Amino acid sequence: MEPDHARPAGASDRLVAAAGKVSEALEATEQARGHLYAFHQLTGGADFTLDKAVSLLREEGEDELADLVTTELIGRNVLAGRWTFQIVEEYDDGYYANFKSVEKKIRDTLMDGRRHVYESELKEKRRTHGRSGHSSRPDEANR
Repeated sequence: MEPDHARPAGASDRLVAAAGKVSEALEATEQARGHLYAFHQLTGGADFTLDKAVSLLREEGEDELADLVTTELIGRNVLAGRWTFQIVEEYDDGYYANFKSVEKKIRDTLMDGRRHVYESELKEKRRTHGRSGHSSRPDEANR
């Protein structure tokens, strides 16, 4: 087991599991953040795609419908007073930053700042010791 992932002295199974669950929850939050960025990019892309729709409508003399798309959709806030970049920034600066701070505090307090202690112990339990492809660390891979 790598020293960076070893259980600190005195850390109980429950504390290792608790820190692991907070880390797991942070990973889910990281995924949610990625989806939020995808939402941001997809919404922005849709807004720019509407420009082409407006051009095509105008080319066909459908100015009233082109105006409808222009005034009702293009550049519209997706939430009250917010474009998607503002939603992303508020999420990043608020919930996400707080979550990362709390996770780090728990890891620093309970695991001496070590990451993935729970997963490292799980790896040790599940791998086949001495078997190719089951080494503990990269520097043991060719032994």
